[in-house]
This record gives sequence, structure tokens and C-alpha cells, in this order.
Amino acid sequence: MTATKPSQATGIIYQAISGFYYVWSNDQSFVTKPRGNFRHLKMKPLVGDYVIFEPIADQEEAVGRLVEILPRENALLRPPVANVDFAIIVTSLREPEFSYNLLDYFLVFVESHGIQPIILLTKYDLLVAALGQDQAQAQVDQIRATYQAAGYDLLVNDQTQQSLEAVKHLIQEGTYVVMGQSGVGKSTLLNQLIPAAAIETGAISSSLNRGKHTTREVTLYRYHQGLIADTPGFSAVDLSQIAKEDLGQYFPEIHRASLECRFRSCLHINEPGCQVKALVDQGQIAASRYQNYQQIFAKLQAQKPKY
Repeated sequence: MTATKPSQATGIIYQAISGFYYVWSNDQSFVTKPRGNFRHLKMKPLVGDYVIFEPIADQEEAVGRLVEILPRENALLRPPVANVDFAIIVTSLREPEFSYNLLDYFLVFVESHGIQPIILLTKYDLLVAALGQDQAQAQVDQIRATYQAAGYDLLVNDQTQQSLEAVKHLIQEGTYVVMGQSGVGKSTLLNQLIPAAAIETGAISSSLNRGKHTTREVTLYRYHQGLIADTPGFSAVDLSQIAKEDLGQYFPEIHRASLECRFRSCLHINEPGCQVKALVDQGQIAASRYQNYQQIFAKLQAQKPKY
């Protein structure tokens, strides 16, 4: 980490409004603006960035200077947030219907950014109402078996306090974002986890008389030992940055099996001696997961090369 001067401090950007960046440092909030050469260097700070800044001492609401962005672990464009450790992928069982395909796209996207996913199934009550308790539970058990075999944490939010407490217990140290398609219950979850978010955000904007006519992007809130973004998440995933040769490593069970393939360069499509296809045939790798791997691979193969 870059050494700081006596007049400087380090912190994390927790909110961005109209070109002002709000930094947590030593349990205090500071308002900053980037130094002039940030624009020249085409550098834009993101919520979640660890930064070096120069606060102005003893002047409440004074604007300090953002000096340096420390190296990022990763960065997302939607929502614009850096250094994400965990993504809670919210997936409904009904309205909209559960989709193995869509969930696998989200998982590949998250894995490709070095982010650890947590799967949260919602609307279990609607599934029970539609199918009955036994059939609903059987469907959830099948989904759970598929993704736990791949190595993922999976929770079911059945609207009980116990299930909400299980989600809360998972959020420890690190920075978390919430993602999932529209209507799956992202906003409901965020309101349960950080009910005071809207009030606190309004207080920040009104006290500084800034940001009243701007759209807020992302705010990080301290939650237990971690940080959680109050963005409603996102539903579109872009996998175009992934090379087709690397796709297998973003399916953990396929990556593990690939170590036993006859050829190190095996792409698990038509090659002989492929351990991945053997395990699919044996039922040890879920057919849905392999089919979605094939579909994503075909899309990556069809895209034009980038130079």
C-alpha cells in the first residue's frame, strides 16, 4: 500500500453524488473531490475504492482532496462499485419462474470477476401455493443439490424470521452487492437488511444541499463487520470479456473435473477422453449446468475477436 504523508489519510468511498466522493476513515465521514489530473488520466473513482485523501481538519463539511485510488481487486460497471467480495444472487422460484440458465449466467459473470456468489431463492410461498408442499420442497431440493454439488452456498428465503436471520448471519467481513432479474425480491431483501438506508441518504444530501436533482448510483452501508451496497442490483450480464478457453474455470465442478481430462487444452465439447462429459453421463455433473456451459461457450465462440 502507498505510504501516506502526515496530512493524508486512507479510507473507502461509500457514496458518490454529483462529482463529490464521501469517504469513511477512522469512523468518520469526509467529503472529497478528485484532484485535477484524475480527468486527464481518465480515472474515475468508484464506490468501494480504497483511496488516499487530504482531509481539511476542523472544518465541518469542508471538501478535502482525493489524491490517489489504491489498486482494485475488481470493478463492476453496473452497479458501478469496486472491490466487491460477495454477490448475493437473488432468484425467485415463481413470478418470475426459476431458471437454471439465467442463474448460471449470473454465476459465470460473478466468478469471472473473482467475486464469491451466494444464491438466495425467494418466493417459496408462491411455489408451495402453486405445487403443494411436497412438490415444492422436491423442486427446491433438486436446485439445492445441483448448486451445492458445484460448491455454492444456497439459502431459501421463505419469509420467516429464521430464513432472514440465516441471510444476516452470512454477511460478515467484506463488501456485498445484490443482483438478480427484475421482480425477484432484491429491494425487499435490501429493505429488510438496511431499513434506514433511504433516511440516511436523504440526510447526507440535504445537509450538504447537493445531489437533490441527481440519480444516486451506489451507497455502501456498514452491516455487522461488512459493507452492503443499497443498489437494487442489476439484471443484465455481459460475458463478452471472457475468452472461450477460460469458460470452464468459471464452472467450479467443470474446472475440477478438467484436471482429469486426457488433453490439458480440452474444451469439453468434442474432445476424446473428456472427464467432464464422462461425469455428466454418470450424473455427477448436472446436465443443466453442462448444457448452459455449452450454450455460453457457443456464444463466446461466435463473437467477433477484440483487438
